[in-house]
Amino acid sequence: MLKVLHDGENYKEPCALLLGGFDGFHIGHETLLAKAKETGLPVGLTTISGGKFGGDVFTFAEREFIFAREGFSFVHEIEFSESLKNTSADDFLRGLFEKINVKAVFCGEDFRFGKDALGTIELLKQSAPCPVTALPLKTDGGEKIATSTVKKCLLGGDLKNANRILSGGFFLQGRVERGRGVGHTYGFPTLNLTYPNTKFPLKEGVYGGFAETGAGRFPAIINFGARPTFGVEEKKTEAYLKGFSGDLYGTEIRIYPTEFLRPVQKFSSETELKNQLKKDIEKV
Repeated sequence: MLKVLHDGENYKEPCALLLGGFDGFHIGHETLLAKAKETGLPVGLTTISGGKFGGDVFTFAEREFIFAREGFSFVHEIEFSESLKNTSADDFLRGLFEKINVKAVFCGEDFRFGKDALGTIELLKQSAPCPVTALPLKTDGGEKIATSTVKKCLLGGDLKNANRILSGGFFLQGRVERGRGVGHTYGFPTLNLTYPNTKFPLKEGVYGGFAETGAGRFPAIINFGARPTFGVEEKKTEAYLKGFSGDLYGTEIRIYPTEFLRPVQKFSSETELKNQLKKDIEKV
């Protein structure tokens, strides 16, 4: 089971540690994890939320699911703040190594830390109480694999490439909320989830994908954005699950968009919308 460390909590067992922001986990990070696992020690990592342009690819709760799935023993969750921003590189490392019993450190060769990103790999190697391994960055088509690349894909609705880069793919995790109930009236009941303000946004539109629920996994049509046909400008996430019938209110689910189908559009009638949804389902 994944142990989550917050401020003031320690990890006393000898371990290997991946250092970085890790607001998600992509195929470049997999190399670090594979090397860390070779030590035979429990493996943990640091993860930082906030301070990134447009938001984080995944929330802390979503990351915990990812890190547990990938086999990490613990994660040290750090909220970005003015205090963190102004923490010197030396103080950052001192605080980290006081709370975690690190026997091996792994990071990418471009890892920087501390105030004004002045902390370097050289400083890390001098300060760490153990060996430090800085691995070359993995590339894709000549470009380094990075979270910034994933964000560009999400903005463009390019889920194919975003999911190719992200280990396990992009998803939204949350509790099913009660919506307006309009979908039931024309035969397409939907699940409603809030898309967190802190999470990097998808391009508005209708997507094909699937949902993982307590009742199983189902193909899904996912709408991210406003609902102009019904005069609703608020951006929400709705999903119609093909083949599901039942009640999931209050339960936690994960929605995985895999393909951009079309932009959000206003239909002249419920009949026109219903006909379009039938076409969407056929594509899914």
